[in-house]
Amino acid sequence: MAGTVRVPAMRLFQVDAFAERPFEGNPAAVCLVENPVDAEWMQSVATEMNLSETAFLVREGDGIYGLRWFTPAIEVDLCGHATLASAHVLWDEKIEDPEPLSFSTRSGVLTAVLAGDGLIQMDFPADPPDVSYTGGPFSDGLAAALGTPVVGVHRGRFDLLVEVEDAEVVRRLAPDFRSLAGFDARGVIVTAVGDGLDGADFVSRCFYPASGVDEDPVTGSAHCTLASFWSTRLGRPSLVGWQASPRGGRVGVELAGNRVLLTGRAVTVLRGELIS
Repeated sequence: MAGTVRVPAMRLFQVDAFAERPFEGNPAAVCLVENPVDAEWMQSVATEMNLSETAFLVREGDGIYGLRWFTPAIEVDLCGHATLASAHVLWDEKIEDPEPLSFSTRSGVLTAVLAGDGLIQMDFPADPPDVSYTGGPFSDGLAAALGTPVVGVHRGRFDLLVEVEDAEVVRRLAPDFRSLAGFDARGVIVTAVGDGLDGADFVSRCFYPASGVDEDPVTGSAHCTLASFWSTRLGRPSLVGWQASPRGGRVGVELAGNRVLLTGRAVTVLRGELIS
């Protein structure tokens, strides 16, 4: 067809991130490209994959990669689970040996190291929620959209963080996604202190309808905000979070100054070739 630009075949993987076994955690696509490609083409691939994020990796040197992330609708500035998936692919497929892996991204350089027992640890920027909207019309509007009273509302760099009464409220949430999409934020994180059922210090769910993802199964970047929030509340730098989506996933967090170390596992569920 005249005017069509053909892209050389590329290796493509689907990985369940923050997962102990297949079909848990958060699925991400990872596409290995030999040279930089057009953003419009990457967006088309991400829309085709229809996962919460598709990661595109371009090798820049030994253990160094350019990394970009796309939802089915937009490019995003930071994504944890697709970064975990990318590191997993590079090591699991024996494409790279060095530690750490370094990723050049729109949020600066991110690194990943092997942490033993199948775990991967990533170094991300902390995102402490520094504005409170507790009480008033804004808080009431979020409560209405979520269908539950809220304890407090805070804003991080990307997302609104909403604290609710307890973990069971988080698990039972059935939000109005259309209403949530109207708030001026990438998404809405809903959280409560853990109740022991999931072996976690805190639980959360994450909603991103404005970005084309009604509910994200396990959100690494949200834990940059959650780590800062709960470490202060609970008085400990190292915590375990459980994202209580239907798929569910566990994220280890450690607050280290203005950085957060995120730890989790990943499982490859698909290998293929992208031919167009």
